[in-house]
Amino acid sequence: MKNKRKNSKKRSNKNKFYSKKTSKSVLDEIIRVDHAGEFGATRIYEGQIAVFGKNSKIGKTIQHMADQEQEHIETFEKLIIKNRVRPTAFLPIWNITGFALGAATALMGEKAAMACTVAVEAVIGNHYDEQAKILGADQKKLKKTILKFKEDELEHHDIGMKHDAENAPAYKILSKVITAGCKTAIAISKKI
Repeated sequence: MKNKRKNSKKRSNKNKFYSKKTSKSVLDEIIRVDHAGEFGATRIYEGQIAVFGKNSKIGKTIQHMADQEQEHIETFEKLIIKNRVRPTAFLPIWNITGFALGAATALMGEKAAMACTVAVEAVIGNHYDEQAKILGADQKKLKKTILKFKEDELEHHDIGMKHDAENAPAYKILSKVITAGCKTAIAISKKI
């Protein structure tokens, strides 16, 4: 009897991961963290534009990416309201740290600014992939949106690479620090 119960528990636990319906808590986490991430991305680009200006060659490239991020944040702002999701309490911190990261990397030069983009967008691309895998069949529209935004983020990554991101001063260290910061921000924003 005990073996049958253990096996049935294993099956039921396994099946919950393949549910066709996304739980409210998972949906809330996804919308909350994506809203926070897109907000942070807009602030990073605003910090970089504050240093480079909108009319410089690199400024125009960054503005193009910022415009796409603005579309992303507007989408998640609507989803926050529609799904009655509490935004992360850390938005004021992401506001300051995002702008500061953008400005600081821009002050280090164009290559460092692009290294920041490459590091951030690599994390976000993987993050969106993970989310697409866990969304249930009831969230096809959100999944499609996330996958479209992932393509935009990967385009930004590629733009950064074309602008010699890997030749930035202390690229490997800069990339590791920014990657760790992004992953930490994601973990915090999911819950708080």
